[in-house]
Amino acid sequence: MNTTAQPNPTSVGTLLRGEVAALAAWTADWRASSVTRDVALIFAGAGAFGAAMGCWRDPWQAVFASIKLPLIMLLTAAGNALLNGMLAPLLGLRLHFRQSFLAILASFALASAILGAFSPLAGFVIWNAPPLAEGASNSATHAAILLLLVVVIAFAGSAANFRLLQLLRALAADSAVARRVLFAWLAGNLFLGSQLSWVLRPFIGNPLMPVEFLRGDAFHGNFYETVFRSAVQLFN
Repeated sequence: MNTTAQPNPTSVGTLLRGEVAALAAWTADWRASSVTRDVALIFAGAGAFGAAMGCWRDPWQAVFASIKLPLIMLLTAAGNALLNGMLAPLLGLRLHFRQSFLAILASFALASAILGAFSPLAGFVIWNAPPLAEGASNSATHAAILLLLVVVIAFAGSAANFRLLQLLRALAADSAVARRVLFAWLAGNLFLGSQLSWVLRPFIGNPLMPVEFLRGDAFHGNFYETVFRSAVQLFN
């Protein structure tokens, strides 16, 4: 008799180890315990990293950032769930709306767990950095800390998407199809996530501006317009 223990798709350890068989089983069926696990990981991990980011500016900014970073992930997953569910069949992978949402949610939960693991390091660096109010926004310290935060976020996202690619390969049984679906999903997530980050700014904050949850012009303009204007100024 086979006594090998089957992986539990609802456990945190299963998610962190990226056990593809268990994750495939978890995306095939809606489990309230797994959804709760992923949402809790997103709020705990991304929230801790957001707090580390915001504490350089002000304790209240840390509180605000700890709420906004998880919100961006959850809103991006929910907002793109229908789009991702439609793109997958067009690219050769038959997935239901529920499966695409759960797969994206699991990848965000894994990224959040990695961010949470790095939050003590980010907090330590920021704690030992000069206060933000004493330095210009283009100082070497400011640039170094921003680079550190970007590198950590990029690493967490890359690791999570690697696991997501493995899951898509298992579901599609075709590496080419899995890559196409992943790239299409990433494009949608980047598009919506960037705009949500723009609306929910600031995360660190400008020392010359008051600490606030949202800026007064949060819904004026958009992320892509700002990037375009910056590029025009740079090349002119």
